[in-house]
Amino acid sequence: MLMSNMSDVIEAYIKRYLEAEEAIELKRNEMALHFQCVPSQINYVINTRFTTERGYTVESKRGGGGYIRIVKVRLSTHSQLVEALLHLLEDKEITENVATDVTYRLYKENVVTEREANLMMVSLRQNLLGDKTGDNEIRKQYLRAFLEHLKYAE
Repeated sequence: MLMSNMSDVIEAYIKRYLEAEEAIELKRNEMALHFQCVPSQINYVINTRFTTERGYTVESKRGGGGYIRIVKVRLSTHSQLVEALLHLLEDKEITENVATDVTYRLYKENVVTEREANLMMVSLRQNLLGDKTGDNEIRKQYLRAFLEHLKYAE
């Protein structure tokens, strides 16, 4: 049996609850106790695995009664998802991680096939774009072109 790292285990735990509920509230310290890890590990998972690009919104309230609320964003059509992603990417730097998250979401929402997602990810990879100084801008233009095409491909 393959052992998952702690971040994978925490992510799977949270996603299991999100399958049944539209939104969940977590207490970071309680989760850290449950998983026998530091609270910053919980923060890391939430900040990297439950992003807007992956289809989640996250709110947090600090303090004694504080919580973290994670909401799975569900859009009714593929074109609404593509429009939302285009809007999200307007003023955002498109790193390889952001491009991967967007592509993964398109695949998980059945907007693209696994093969199409793999082709997208290959074309958006860091080492293929050439000049490192303009990679993120070039990646943004490619991703935008993909999304614009998908907007009309439904």
